[in-house]
Amino acid sequence: MNAPNRSNAFPLAMAGEGEPVRVVSILGGSSMALRVAELGLNVGSELIVRQRQGSGLVVGRGETRFALGGGMAHKILVARIED
Repeated sequence: MNAPNRSNAFPLAMAGEGEPVRVVSILGGSSMALRVAELGLNVGSELIVRQRQGSGLVVGRGETRFALGGGMAHKILVARIED
C-alpha cells in the first residue's frame, strides 16, 4: 500500500459517498486541530464518507460516525486509499 502524500490531497468535502480516504493534513489554527482531534480524527485516520447532507458530510471511522459541517470538511485534506 502506498502512503498518501499532500500532492494528491483534496478537501474531505470533495470526497464521494462510499469513498475510503485517509487524512493527510488538517488546515486551520490550533482550535481547529484540537476540535478534530477531540473527534478522533488525526493525520493518518481512515474514513469513509457515508452520506452527504448539503455542504456537510457524515463520515465513518470504524463503527463511529461523525457529522461535519462544510467549513470543517474543507479544512481536512484527505487522499484516496488505493487497494
